Amino acid sequence: MTLTLDPTTVEREAVTEDFAQIAGWLQDHLGQQLAAYVTGLRDPKVVGRWRRGIAHPRPAAEMRARTAFQLARLLVDAYGERTARAWLLGSNSRLDDEAPAWLLRHAEDAGDLRRLVPVARAFAGSAA
Repeated sequence: MTLTLDPTTVEREAVTEDFAQIAGWLQDHLGQQLAAYVTGLRDPKVVGRWRRGIAHPRPAAEMRARTAFQLARLLVDAYGERTARAWLLGSNSRLDDEAPAWLLRHAEDAGDLRRLVPVARAFAGSAA
């Protein structure tokens, strides 16, 4: 597979898309359980409520979801859903051997996430 999405386009989508669309994309491509995990939820059903616009995330959960979207959108495009999920859940040497999903789940502010997008972009770009 090759990288077809422009990272700038994905960045723009992550910021401008309606949150319900972001939640729906994560649910469709990562699965409800993983989408809930990376956003810091205990109840995976909340992802579906976000998708339907019934509930709205707290700021930290929205930040995590939009970052997860950006990461996963690049990886799904480059390698497919299975590899994107494996990348999120696996230990990553560029992230001090932490799993990106764990870092997303425990992020409290944007500073906690600053390394994730460049690492995902580099990995996705290596598919080209």
